Amino acid sequence: MRARAALVPLMVLILTAGCVVGEPLGSGPEPAPTGAGGSVDPDGTDTPEEFARDIEAAQQIAEEYWGQRLGAGFSPVRQLIAYEQEGEVACAREPLPRNNAVYCSAGDFIAYDVNWAFAAFRQIGDAFLFYLLGHEYAHGIQARLGIRKQFTIEQELQADCMAGAFIGDKARDGRLRMQDGDTRELADGLEAVGDEPGQPWFAEGSHGTAGQRMDAFAGGYENSLDACGL
Repeated sequence: MRARAALVPLMVLILTAGCVVGEPLGSGPEPAPTGAGGSVDPDGTDTPEEFARDIEAAQQIAEEYWGQRLGAGFSPVRQLIAYEQEGEVACAREPLPRNNAVYCSAGDFIAYDVNWAFAAFRQIGDAFLFYLLGHEYAHGIQARLGIRKQFTIEQELQADCMAGAFIGDKARDGRLRMQDGDTRELADGLEAVGDEPGQPWFAEGSHGTAGQRMDAFAGGYENSLDACGL
């Protein structure tokens, strides 16, 4: 990925990855295969080489962003780990499931199912990787700042806000390039996701309703970190 990265439309899948500081939490739906006859994003983001470049760029720009915000005391998340099999990677002795991404505070790493992420990348484009890395990196920043909310939903909505700030700020300073209509498409994708109806907000694993998640991301995107309670 070049320093300036084109953001393509986000779809429902981008916010369904389970994530929480310190341990794996749930999993998102497995993307449909994108082989012959499958759906491939029209921007051409469909090769393993481009996937590797883009995820590396997303990591580098996230490190740049938080280094600028936190100053000399900032230390990057120690490692980004790709895995393929359930249980191949563990966080605090808990095996990580397939079709998932997580920040593990016990080891200070972000781990993701590479097959699931690559399939999503082919269907959605590089925006998926920037959101995925932005959200999980936000959990790493929460850990560095000693932020541990009482309820999962509070932790997750703040991470949504921080991911919005990351993407919005980097679009404003020119490191990420927004294509025509991407802002509306980002909003539509975020609005389409959320906890199932009736999910108690205080339940372990709650991420927020579609409206709550949309508001959190949009607040960060439009107003930077001031909207995120940092």
